[in-house]
Amino acid sequence: MAAEEAKKVEVEVTPEPEAPPAVPAAEPEAPAKDVTEEKAVIPAPAAEEEKPPVDDSKALVVVEKVADEKPADEKAAHGGSNDRDIALARVETEKRNSLIKAWEENEKTKAENKAAKKVSAILSWENTKKANIEAQLRKIEEQLEKKKAEYAEKMKNKAAMIHKEAEEKKAMVEAKRGEEVLKAEEMAAKYRATGNSPKKTMGCFGA
Repeated sequence: MAAEEAKKVEVEVTPEPEAPPAVPAAEPEAPAKDVTEEKAVIPAPAAEEEKPPVDDSKALVVVEKVADEKPADEKAAHGGSNDRDIALARVETEKRNSLIKAWEENEKTKAENKAAKKVSAILSWENTKKANIEAQLRKIEEQLEKKKAEYAEKMKNKAAMIHKEAEEKKAMVEAKRGEEVLKAEEMAAKYRATGNSPKKTMGCFGA
């Protein structure tokens, strides 16, 4: 940028034809001088030709130095502005990062609390279902125990009835046996009294 300003100044400082020297003002002490004398005081145009030429390189060097020095000040001012902008941008970035971090922590906390509530609800639901199932199981076991007791009682009663029936049948068999034994003894006594023998066709103890 300094080089561009130096070029602009070089363009602006192009040498122009030297202006004729200013005419010295007439002294107030001699107002009555003749016009011819005033004309004689004005330098001849030849003085312009005899004046040494202007060194343009020196003017350019001076302009370039001034142009170089001016950007240095602007650079310092611009550097201070950049530092301030960087500092402000850093502050804004830190502020934004802080807000993002706070939002992130808040969202994580909300998610954890939400998950914890759901897990707690699931555990409560599970415990309730287990309690209901255990209650049903106990009820079924009680019903089974009751039915088992009732069935066992029925089996005992049935066994008792079978035993009673068996005893009755055994009693009948014993009674029949006694009758047949008694009949055989009577028949044997009769045969002894008459002297007859029992017939061979007669079955033992009779039918």
